[in-house]
Amino acid sequence: MATFSQTLSPTPFGFFDTDTSFQSEADGAITFVKRKLGDDVLSVELTKKQIWACLEESFLEYGSIINQYQAKTHLHTFLGNPTGSMSGSEVRYPRQTLEFLRRQAEPYAMDAGVGGSYNSLSGSIQLVPNQQDYDIYSQLKTTPGGSTTVFSDQSAGRKTKLKIVDIFHFNPQAAYRFFDSTSAVNYLNNEFSFESFTPETIFYVLPVFEDVLRAAQMNLSTRVRRSNYSYIQQGTKVRIFPMPTSTPTTPKYLWIRIQKAPDPLSPDYQDDTTYGVSNLSNIPYGRLSYEKVNSVGRQWVRQFTLSLCKELLGLVRSKFSSIPIPNSDLTLNGGDLVTQGRDDQKRLQEGLKEMLETLTYDKLVETQVAMSENLQKQLKMIPVPLGKAITMG
Repeated sequence: MATFSQTLSPTPFGFFDTDTSFQSEADGAITFVKRKLGDDVLSVELTKKQIWACLEESFLEYGSIINQYQAKTHLHTFLGNPTGSMSGSEVRYPRQTLEFLRRQAEPYAMDAGVGGSYNSLSGSIQLVPNQQDYDIYSQLKTTPGGSTTVFSDQSAGRKTKLKIVDIFHFNPQAAYRFFDSTSAVNYLNNEFSFESFTPETIFYVLPVFEDVLRAAQMNLSTRVRRSNYSYIQQGTKVRIFPMPTSTPTTPKYLWIRIQKAPDPLSPDYQDDTTYGVSNLSNIPYGRLSYEKVNSVGRQWVRQFTLSLCKELLGLVRSKFSSIPIPNSDLTLNGGDLVTQGRDDQKRLQEGLKEMLETLTYDKLVETQVAMSENLQKQLKMIPVPLGKAITMG
């Protein structure tokens, strides 16, 4: 009888035909399947290639389920990375990153004006006496007195709504007094004060957050107390308060900083990660190597191969419900075999998935925490001789 390696095109896809471990497994699968299905008593109507096809399908199913749960654990780490297959990522233990969290936080950084992936634009509106309402789409110009509007200056096919972020309606004034090291106004006088050798000098050790809060206080105070204008935006219009009344000798402009509605697939800088891994379908996982699968996986593959062969044999026998023999008919059990084979497949798949569900990396961390807590409880019960107690921190 020709062995697996001596047979031309032994499996439908040939993914593992050159794997020596798979070749050895395939030869053993013939005897295993036929004996389990009763070949010594009643002939099993399956060919070698049919059994090998079931073996190949079983291992592909095993690899698919394993990769699904590997992706469930690491998809957030691979997002944005180059796509592809057969890269070997499925057998690696990748380093975790925080890139997913940073990317999720970018929209908040953009709205707060402290980062993000999209640029803000600025333009100016020429103020007109006794005119309070202005259209930011038709009157906000890229340069003072120019003819090009910020809205029309957008790329063709990518025009989008504009959002006012800031209006520069006052002249910035320095308020260094807020940060005067000799002033105790608004300082936390009771925080780590130290006197110097000269009694008239006192130094204060202050937390950094106090400087940050004081800067925000200065900015808010400048906006509220020193502003020349306030505004309300409604639709495309911006209403200026108070209404300009005097006619200046030179044109007076109101400068506005705006943002465009962000395009999630085309940020303002070239970002190749938008073409990278986006979901389970393009994560760079290839097929498992049978040589590197341990005994646990191989036994699952054998059992799944048997269930597939059982279903296949049932389908073959179902073509003939009975076979005439002298003085009687021989009834075949095709329907029963199909049902048993499918039930076995479902049981094996659910069992593997249930086990893998407890072995994702987040579940392993939870298990480790539970072990540590239980260990602490056990250590508390250990009697320790007087004077030799160990304190568990």
